[in-house]
Amino acid sequence: MLSLEGMKVLDLTRVMAGPYCTMVLGDLGAEVIKIEKGKTGDDTRSMGPFVNGESACFMMINRNKRSLTLDLKSEKGREIFLKLAKKADVIVENFRPGVVQKLGIDYETVKKLNRGIIYCSISGYGQTGPYSQKGGFDIMAQGMTGLMSMTGEPDGRPVKAGIAMNDISAGVTAVYSILAAYVHKQKTSRGQLIDVSLVESGLAWSVWEAASYFGAGVVPQRTGSRHRVSAPYQAFKTSDGYVLVGGANQRSWEKFCNKVVHKPEWIEDPKFKTPHDRITNVDELERRIEEVLGDKPTHHWVDLLDDAGVPGGPIYTYEESLQDPHILARGMVQEFEHPVAGRLKTLGIPNKLSETPGQIRRPAPLLGQHNDEILRDELDLTDEEINKLIEENVVTREELVK
Repeated sequence: MLSLEGMKVLDLTRVMAGPYCTMVLGDLGAEVIKIEKGKTGDDTRSMGPFVNGESACFMMINRNKRSLTLDLKSEKGREIFLKLAKKADVIVENFRPGVVQKLGIDYETVKKLNRGIIYCSISGYGQTGPYSQKGGFDIMAQGMTGLMSMTGEPDGRPVKAGIAMNDISAGVTAVYSILAAYVHKQKTSRGQLIDVSLVESGLAWSVWEAASYFGAGVVPQRTGSRHRVSAPYQAFKTSDGYVLVGGANQRSWEKFCNKVVHKPEWIEDPKFKTPHDRITNVDELERRIEEVLGDKPTHHWVDLLDDAGVPGGPIYTYEESLQDPHILARGMVQEFEHPVAGRLKTLGIPNKLSETPGQIRRPAPLLGQHNDEILRDELDLTDEEINKLIEENVVTREELVK
């Protein structure tokens, strides 16, 4: 049995934040019906790279879902959605605020049919406030939250994070919000509306930076790979690349001096004696450490750090990360069989539950792959009724879709 087995989710989302949320729910056992517009579907389906004509991006983030194409602008399409919503536990949408109201599928409408519905809306700036109607993508959220002003080298240009940080943070925020609402529903039978934004989700992750600003009035700046309050805690040059050193506390610092760089005199050096001293003199600290580490390759220093019990490691390329024996041993690279793309690798499930571990039960769906199945099983429609919907373009003819 899976943790969320029995939870029914209607997924109206596309691209990343919403699909990430519903993917996680699906991994944990929820039954997810992805509702897509006919002919084109989720925007991600048109984004490369492609494997036998199928988008790898779409396939990576839409596993464990079934696809139903539905014209939500048509009256019959709306009726079908509301019938499905009446039986659902969760609805997740990431339209611009106001769109679901225009379509007549908003929380207040669904709530009249299903008082237990958990309705999660994900947007760039939230459902209220002066920016609510602005379109918001991940990079705008990274900019508005100050993340880009803190990322990169001190004398360089602002840099966005290497991944869609605010998209994913919004997806994660939506997941734990839905789970909290689901627990509340089990106790009270009442659902609720959840309002998640990319901006607030990303801002909420800046807790250390908030401590600097609210505690001391210090506006965080770009520090490269350096930590704001600990040193040595950064990447250092070696003879063939870089090594990461995490001397975040006094004990690790002393081990680093004694067993890694063999400079015990640094421990009593007034410039480096306390954490505050090391941060104050971090430029000189970096220079001295790199004078030592520059003589040997990265793997040499990683081995010494490990032997000394000092946190450290290499900086991998993404390919090297996915080939690391520890990553593989932890099951973070999995394989699945797709009906068109064939056998592909995907990321595994990061949370390891002892009793109800998540599973990759099905590949990402083809567009409209489950139209007939969903309409028959969930709404008890006959073949004649389904064919009528197809003729009226309310749903896509399944056999015309790859």
